[in-house]
Amino acid sequence: MLAASCCDRRMCVCPGPRRIAIPVRSSRLPLLSDAMPAPAHLFPLIRNCEISRICSTVCYCHHKHLCCLSSHFAHGHFRYAPQKKFAALYRPKENFNHFIHARDYASAPQRFYLTPPQVNSILKANEYSFKVPEFDGKNVSSVLGFDSNQLPANAPIEDRRSAATCLQTRGMLLGVFDGHAGCACAQAVSERLFYYIAVSLLPHETLLEIENAVESGRALLPILQWHKHPNDYFSKEASKLYFSSLRTYWQELIDLNSGETTDVKEALINAFKRLDNDISLEAQVGDPNSFLNYLVLRVAFSGATACVAHVDGVDLHIANTGDSRAMLGVQEEDGSWSAVNLSYDHNAQNEHEVERVKMEHPKSEEKSLVKQDRLLGLLMPFRAFGDVKFKWSIELQKRVVESGPDQLNDNEYTKFIPPNYHTPPYLTAEPEVIHHKLRPQDKFLVLATDGLWETMHRQDVARIVGEYLTGVHHQQPIAVGGYKVTLGQMHGLLTERRARISSVFEDQNAATHLIRHAVGNNEFGTVDHERLSKMLSLPEELARMYRDDITIIVVQFNSHVIGACQNEEL
Repeated sequence: MLAASCCDRRMCVCPGPRRIAIPVRSSRLPLLSDAMPAPAHLFPLIRNCEISRICSTVCYCHHKHLCCLSSHFAHGHFRYAPQKKFAALYRPKENFNHFIHARDYASAPQRFYLTPPQVNSILKANEYSFKVPEFDGKNVSSVLGFDSNQLPANAPIEDRRSAATCLQTRGMLLGVFDGHAGCACAQAVSERLFYYIAVSLLPHETLLEIENAVESGRALLPILQWHKHPNDYFSKEASKLYFSSLRTYWQELIDLNSGETTDVKEALINAFKRLDNDISLEAQVGDPNSFLNYLVLRVAFSGATACVAHVDGVDLHIANTGDSRAMLGVQEEDGSWSAVNLSYDHNAQNEHEVERVKMEHPKSEEKSLVKQDRLLGLLMPFRAFGDVKFKWSIELQKRVVESGPDQLNDNEYTKFIPPNYHTPPYLTAEPEVIHHKLRPQDKFLVLATDGLWETMHRQDVARIVGEYLTGVHHQQPIAVGGYKVTLGQMHGLLTERRARISSVFEDQNAATHLIRHAVGNNEFGTVDHERLSKMLSLPEELARMYRDDITIIVVQFNSHVIGACQNEEL
């Protein structure tokens, strides 16, 4: 349903008193305060009613039956100030590790942990790998291949990912998409955006050939070769509608032909903006098919950020809208790893982005534009697809909602108008595009939604992926960060490091390896199986408190091809 996640980490639109968000989700995992009895009706049946078993997996407390939250607090309502009557119940502790090792409790409930095979089964469920094929025993592409993976926190997951090879032009497209207020917009963008980019890059002659094929009913030239996990589905019901909008776009490109060579940066910007415009237009026009009509409205009223890479030889372009990130892993001469940012977050922490928003609206709105680090006090990303509640006029919103299906008209979120809403649009899907010339020392690219970056620093990401891909682990001194560590604990850390180096946890996928660290790292920077097991055992009602959906693509570059291209240019 559209409203399932209307009050998630990115968007706080809570007109009713029952929807309360608690600011406790953290990579350091604060847990609940000392438990106290609560009415049994607050807790949904979880995994065959095994609440107490699951909860003892998560924490130790005097009353095990309170370790689950009310369903009112599910699906990510946890970035905002709680009401006073709930504050004592959900008061955070210092950190998860302190809670794990606490010995001051009245009883000692039995511990239940996932076994290593069970942990691996969860972590590897959505992993996907692709290796670029060789020709005559040689790989002529600057990309060797990529690994991708996802770990849900929301149910269903609101992240999406896409990867495809451009068949009519050169290059490869890869992207991650982070949805909010539901997954509908992220799903649509993950299916459609690469087609818009590919069409934007096509020469005039190829566009004419495609249009003539459609007119005469002949088979179309394939534009993209998709590289998809079985779980990465396409919406068959909307395919005709999506194709119709795409065809209108390429027809306009044919009419506007200037005869000039297509610029990749311009093509990326045009594709992002045109798709967002089509999402908006389709929702306004509607569809005679009731299912499609509701679908296009769900897509428009939800939202999604996007971070897309286009790799063609040594030319790497990153187009980013929102707060997912792209990071380049660079191997220095001494073998160490460094991280280079190839995108900037579009949120309140970016001063340039705040100034951009203020410049686009009257001076009288300056104080209301950004409140509590959110756009109009509600939305965390300052750029996104969809989210027509921040783009349409009030009159248009009311007209579409009133004339729409009952599911839309009865929905509190769709009828809610943001406060201080005077001069829309307040939101844009226009991407910020960064171009980078690849060098032999540029070994890999990481595209990830903010679920990763909230838990790990980019430098740690670069080191972990770099060591995984090369198999070379630099033995840095173990830093304990001011913690009091016993000799036994230090011995355990060293033993764990040795095991990690010898087996690398048997991960065959770099994205899986990174997720393992993101979820299971302790304060010493090593994966703690007990912690990892507890995190993966959290029921849906609790998981969203501690982390977001995580989606990662790790692209490995071919240094030999890049070096040869570099020499040719010289």
